[in-house]
Amino acid sequence: MRRALLSAACAVVTTTALALPASAAPNPVHKQGPESEYVVLYKEGASLGKAHAAVKAAGGRIVHENTDVGVATVRTENAKFTQAAMGQRVIDGVAHNRVIGNAPKAAKGAGKAVERVKGAGGRKAAPPGKPEKGADPLADLQWDMKQMHATVKGSYKHERGDKRVLVGVLDTGVDGNHPDIKPNFNRGLSRNFTTDVPKDADGNEVDGPCEFTSCVDPNDWDDNDHGTHVASEIASPLNGLGTAGVAPNVSLVNLRVGQDSGQFYLGPTVDGLTYAGKHGIDVVNMSYYIDPWLWNCGNNPADSANDRLEQRTIIKATQRALDFAHERGVTLISAAGNDLVDYTKTNIDETSPDFPSVPGEKPYRRTVPASCVSMPSEGRNVIPVSATGISKRKSYYSSFGNGYVAVAAPGGDKADNASGKPDDKLGIWAAYPARLAKERGELNADGTPKVPNVIRQCTGKTCGYYQSIQGTSMASPHAVGVAALIVSTVEYGYGQRAGTATRSNTSGTLTTAVPGPPTTTAAGIVLGRGGAGGRRCLSGASRGTEYVG
Repeated sequence: MRRALLSAACAVVTTTALALPASAAPNPVHKQGPESEYVVLYKEGASLGKAHAAVKAAGGRIVHENTDVGVATVRTENAKFTQAAMGQRVIDGVAHNRVIGNAPKAAKGAGKAVERVKGAGGRKAAPPGKPEKGADPLADLQWDMKQMHATVKGSYKHERGDKRVLVGVLDTGVDGNHPDIKPNFNRGLSRNFTTDVPKDADGNEVDGPCEFTSCVDPNDWDDNDHGTHVASEIASPLNGLGTAGVAPNVSLVNLRVGQDSGQFYLGPTVDGLTYAGKHGIDVVNMSYYIDPWLWNCGNNPADSANDRLEQRTIIKATQRALDFAHERGVTLISAAGNDLVDYTKTNIDETSPDFPSVPGEKPYRRTVPASCVSMPSEGRNVIPVSATGISKRKSYYSSFGNGYVAVAAPGGDKADNASGKPDDKLGIWAAYPARLAKERGELNADGTPKVPNVIRQCTGKTCGYYQSIQGTSMASPHAVGVAALIVSTVEYGYGQRAGTATRSNTSGTLTTAVPGPPTTTAAGIVLGRGGAGGRRCLSGASRGTEYVG
């Protein structure tokens, strides 16, 4: 789980004691309170020495620092640290550090609950049909791949991806030992930027007891299942076991930024994005939003002054990290959200802040105009992806917006049928950690599943578990897989072979061949890397909604 130490090449410095310059004035006496943690954003261009001195003058102690974008994690007992820090000229923002992404049960259960809808009736999953020759055993369940022509007679015949293409999964972790992920898992580049948070400020369980020393999980571990599912959709290999991903030959890199609970910190997201930019990651998937705020508003009268500052800090810090990655050739793709709202309109938010940073803090009702933004999906150069079901209609839960959503892709809609009753066959099937299936009581004594949304498939003595989930979190990886195929062809196939990237819209199928330097794709996808000898961009004039399938 948690904050892994980066290599020296990553230039992330952990500082435990920073002294004021000799010329600095003595620190003022601060009102003491319980120790709290903050994310501090330095002003662009500020010297590290002055920034360090400013943090100390405000009563803070730096425990982690990302010098690439000027973000520090600070601990302090100063009850008025925010005001003290913002009084320093080199500080640009302060956010009370908190776990972000997943709400308390009473506040924001809807988005998470969408993914966990189970089919009506039956204790066991119906057996899959017989796959076509050369396909993986569960291919018949993968209606999503059939829609995208990601099949042995479709894209797999022309382009399966290149092992040198690196896809970063910013999520809750990846089970790098799952037999249908391990062949494509890059353990050497994978990192965990998070640390377990056993309880929140109210004493409620968040991640639960720490399983590993220092509450930091290994870089091949997923205690949630979300990241493993995402990774499998992108690049499970075509290996005669279970399912295959959109790009079954590319490499998967676990860039863990989410907690076991499915919550996400601002700091790990910043660290994960800057790491991706510095280590040659080609495409990243971000199937989450950075909270505690579903939408971040810089000047909403419903919010307190500290909360407005916090939201501005989240926007600025995240955008700096996104820019850092994009400028170094990383293609940024994100889920559009499961809130069933138009992001380009005024909305009502009753779920934020969705995690208490101080005892007793609760979400409240506020009106949010379209100028408020959800991060990272509404960041510059990010491609938001909405979800569709088997009928190719927008999934019932998917957020949308002309000018917000760039691409639509299969994300599942278990109620997309005549009866309207949920059916697990209409979700997205992908890898599931066997350890979690066992811990959650979903298996019989002999290892066979006893719930309808989980399947075990064995080839010889090797067995893998797979589960059906729905959500825009499941749509985004399909677009990531397509981007990885394009990068494979453009960067590594130019002058060697003509690969194809297949995508369709509601009226038919459009096949875009990319044998050489590209110009524009129908979906307006902005690709960071590609082309011989340098970065190429596939960019559209404006964001519309193109169906990837």
